[in-house]
Amino acid sequence: MVSGTTALPYTACKGATMNSAPIILTGSNEPRVDSRLLAQHMGRQHRAVMVLIDRYADHFRRFGHLTFEMSRGDRAQGGGTPLSYALLNEDQSYFLLTLVRNSERVVDLKARLVMAFREVRQREDIHRTEYLPSYHALHDEIARLAAHSRNERFIHMNVNKAVNKAVGIRSGERSTLPLPGQSLLAVAQSVASQAMASAHDHREGYQRAKAALQRFNSAVIGGGHE
Repeated sequence: MVSGTTALPYTACKGATMNSAPIILTGSNEPRVDSRLLAQHMGRQHRAVMVLIDRYADHFRRFGHLTFEMSRGDRAQGGGTPLSYALLNEDQSYFLLTLVRNSERVVDLKARLVMAFREVRQREDIHRTEYLPSYHALHDEIARLAAHSRNERFIHMNVNKAVNKAVGIRSGERSTLPLPGQSLLAVAQSVASQAMASAHDHREGYQRAKAALQRFNSAVIGGGHE
């Protein structure tokens, strides 16, 4: 599973109270939803949601390990009473919503959960089938050209920076790209890899990759990234 988080802003349905909290899917092994946020989206007190989870804990465990965490105190000076909350997987989240009476907010939340979990699966698929193959191909090519250079590590870093620049992102933003950006990143890596394939050394390879990525940026992104 792709690490990182997926956040979907909540837009209240007609007649519902506005709630701006996002739905956050967390976890590197399995996406999970914070029970506090589910409660907020449903317009319910979190302690009422936790009562349901505790009451039907055995049923929740039929859908996977039931994970509880303790929150830190929220007082500005520190301390405070820590509160328990649950991190629910996809099936557990849907099961929780079957225990709650439908309302416009609850129905909207169900739909948003379906879309959020679907996006996580799509991101995982793109990561596995597009991003990783193109990433490894590019860096295998760099390693081949820079095999005898003491600066090989910096060459890898510089090419990564050129790829990021071509896509229009900063360092550290790759894992948070939306689905189209993930595919675009994979294509940019393939462009750089192909450009380096005919180079005689890493210096020529970097210049070829940089030029190809600039053309890619102008053609696909529209330029404008300095």
